[in-house]
Amino acid sequence: MADARIIDGKAFAARLRAEIAAKTEAIKASHDIVPGLATVLVGENPASEIYVRYKSKATREAGMLSFAHNLPEETRETELLALLDRLNGDATVNGILVQLPLPGHISAQAVADAVDPAKDVDGFHLINAGGLVTGGRGGFIPCTPQGCMMLLKAVHRDLTGLKALVVGRSNIVGKPMASLLLGENCTVTMAHSRTRDLAEECRQADILIAAVGQPRLIKGAWIKPGATVIDVGFTRIEGAEGEIRLAGDVEFAEAVKVAGAITPMPGGVGPMTIACLLRNTLIAACRQSGIEVP
Repeated sequence: MADARIIDGKAFAARLRAEIAAKTEAIKASHDIVPGLATVLVGENPASEIYVRYKSKATREAGMLSFAHNLPEETRETELLALLDRLNGDATVNGILVQLPLPGHISAQAVADAVDPAKDVDGFHLINAGGLVTGGRGGFIPCTPQGCMMLLKAVHRDLTGLKALVVGRSNIVGKPMASLLLGENCTVTMAHSRTRDLAEECRQADILIAAVGQPRLIKGAWIKPGATVIDVGFTRIEGAEGEIRLAGDVEFAEAVKVAGAITPMPGGVGPMTIACLLRNTLIAACRQSGIEVP
């Protein structure tokens, strides 16, 4: 059997970002509107700092305004909520992203609920999350599941009737991903750390979404021949000589010999998350200005 088709998320995201930049320029020219994204970072988590810098850079490259708010670790929850209240009322800010994880003394749910749902480009507010679960229209879809669905549709024109397994039940990826798959008429199973015989569950899946956060958990022998595998995992691990390597949740070297199509890591889902964040910000700006969404 030939190796799997590699789903090039980096190339897909580059095309999507170019399209977003073009549409951003178009609404600026026709309506004098420039979408604005505010990022909020609390503390000095090195990985989070890198993510926020990259998101801000991508925002500016798309022709949008970028507002970075970097707060010290000891910031109180009340202070953070007050900042979000100000951003909610700022007409130049169309989208708000609070980088996770937050320090332990701040409630992530309280923060998510404090963001105006119309500016919640992460899709974490209960109104947006609830809209996704109930099949409602008009809410924001979390960026990573949205990107995964785009990559899946680049492989499958129609997902109807396919058996899909989502490994991981987080509110950020697993649960919204399952809702999106149900919306595409898949037969969906969710697995997690307490699932019995995870390997057998994987072997039955036409579509496998790995989002559990355990590096190289899913082996090639677990994958149904010809299945489509989307690896959301992103873990830094130390190599034999002390070097830092990136690993997904799937043992790629094994899986690529069995799957029909598979995302690499890096270069798979990660770039799509950023592109979908920009997409949501553009949509938010259009909605808030009462103009047609491109």
